[in-house]
Amino acid sequence: MKLPMRLPLIFLAPLLLSGCFIETSTYSIDINTDHAITVRVEKGTFWAKDGTLRVIMSRLPECQRQVELGEVWLSGLQVELFGNGNNVYTLRADDQAWQLDTTDCSAQEMPDADAVTGLPLGIFELGDDNKLTFGKPDAAGE
Repeated sequence: MKLPMRLPLIFLAPLLLSGCFIETSTYSIDINTDHAITVRVEKGTFWAKDGTLRVIMSRLPECQRQVELGEVWLSGLQVELFGNGNNVYTLRADDQAWQLDTTDCSAQEMPDADAVTGLPLGIFELGDDNKLTFGKPDAAGE
């Protein structure tokens, strides 16, 4: 008798999770040394308009670390990646920026996202299909 009451709930449960996702995309710095920066975006509920942004820095075997960067607006999300030299990189999303150092796997928030400098390496972009991809800047130097 209890099974028929639970049956609709069992079928509705996957619908509640259908809008959730965890997406990652990686920029390989040096394949020979397993040196990479991976951006991860998580959306926990289907009704959420924002998600959690994380970065995973790896320069094996010296370091590998995941850092939560904070909440970001998912619609049209673009996370720019800049190279600053000496294993230092900068990520920028809208009005937030973070500096990463893959020598010691450290990350810190930058006070002014408009003051970001460095060589543009590419953009992590969340598409309409909720897939996170990395694209390198074109020859025009976006």
